[in-house]
Formats: sequence, C-alpha cells, structure tokens
Amino acid sequence: MASPLFDLTGKVAVVTGSSKGIGKSIAMHLALQGAKVVVSSRKKPACDEAAAEIRKAGGEAIVIPCNISDKAQCENLIAETGKQLGPVDVLVLNAATNPYYGPTDKMPDEAFTKIMQNNILSNIWLINLCTPEMKAKKDGSVIIVSSIGGVRASTVIGAYCISKAADMQLARNLAAELGPHNIRVNTIAPGLVRTDFARALWEDAKYLEKRLETAPLRRIGEPDDIGGIAVMLAGKAGAFITGQTIIADAGVTIGG
Repeated sequence: MASPLFDLTGKVAVVTGSSKGIGKSIAMHLALQGAKVVVSSRKKPACDEAAAEIRKAGGEAIVIPCNISDKAQCENLIAETGKQLGPVDVLVLNAATNPYYGPTDKMPDEAFTKIMQNNILSNIWLINLCTPEMKAKKDGSVIIVSSIGGVRASTVIGAYCISKAADMQLARNLAAELGPHNIRVNTIAPGLVRTDFARALWEDAKYLEKRLETAPLRRIGEPDDIGGIAVMLAGKAGAFITGQTIIADAGVTIGG
C-alpha cells in the first residue's frame, strides 16, 4: 500500500520550465502521485511532448505555454489553470535563464537585468497570483528550484548565482509571511544534473572529472534525483518544512 504522505490525488500543480530536464521530472512524478499537472514552458510543441509522456505513464497533464519574462503570460498561466483544473495547490518555479558566461566586469547590464527578472521577479509574480486562493484554502506549497550556485562563488556565472541566492532568501521571506496561512515555501538547490541546461558542464571531460572527484557520491545528478524531492515538499511528507533550502548535490558543498 502506498504511503499517504506522498499522495497528491486531487492537487493542482503548475510546473514552469517543465518540457524537459528537472522540470519535466518534477511534473512527471507529481502526476504519478495523483496531481493534475500543468506542463509549461515557452515552446508548446515541447510541452505537448512532455505532457503526452506523462499521460502515457498514467498521469494527468495539460499544457499551458508561458514565457516567464512576460507578466501577462504569467497571469494567463494561472488564470487558465484555474479555468481548466481549479486553483493551484502546488506551484513549482523551475524555469530560469542564464544568458551570460564570463566575468562580472564584462557583463552587459541587459544580461544582468534579464537574469534578475526571469529568475527572481517572475517567481514573485507567479507566487502572488497563486497565494489568494491558497490563503482561502489555508493550504499550499511553493517550490523554487534554485542551485548550489546560490551558496558558492563563481567566476563565470556570477549573476546567475546571485539570482539563485536571492531565490533562497525569497523563500525565507515568503515562508514567514505566508506560514500563518499554512502555505509553505521552500527551495531545492541541485548540483550538477545531466540536463540540456548544464550540458556544457557535464560534457566537458576535464570539468566532469574534477566534479566527480569532489563529490562524495562520485556521480552527477539525474533529473529524477530532484523530482522526488519536489514530491516530498508538495504534500504531507513535507508539511512541517518551510523556508528551507534542500541541497541535492552528491555532497559537493560539504567539502572533504
């Protein structure tokens, strides 16, 4: 018999950036635990493929495309979810961007602004759109996919790391604000995961060798390593957790 701690039957979940990688895994596993999932990213065909895969596996999924940089599209995402499935119970903010690779002194202002808007401000937009209904129900879970970049320095993706540290603080602030309404806000901070987003890193043989040497588990992550954590935070299993960052990185950040 399956544990009721992980049962998400009847819950409505929106997962941004869920057409592939970590977001797709999260959407899949939420759906397999009974949630009605909205697959969302910029490109509808990719979302359609991911939703079809979820349905083939036995889950329930619909598609509502959204470019998180556009506030009107964020508003439409939540409004359409309400019309088609009902109020959002679980909001997973996975979509993010990193358009610049290099030192901070060479970074264009436009790149920094884009990173901050897409990785922080859009999260605030979407959370604020969902919280009125969550407050009314006295229940809700918000999960922000951050990164271990938020707790480590970087000489090449500094702005991205700043945004991911800000997401952790955003979760702490909102956990304090929304906790009295039984709304939990947490972040997951993955290390290196085998996704298209991080392909340049794990396909670099020298970088990968160094990373494996410093990881106690001696491997990089797979998307499902993160999907399971999201399932826990979404339901009763995570009901006593809020304002926290769960680091999933094979132990890289503990040193040793």
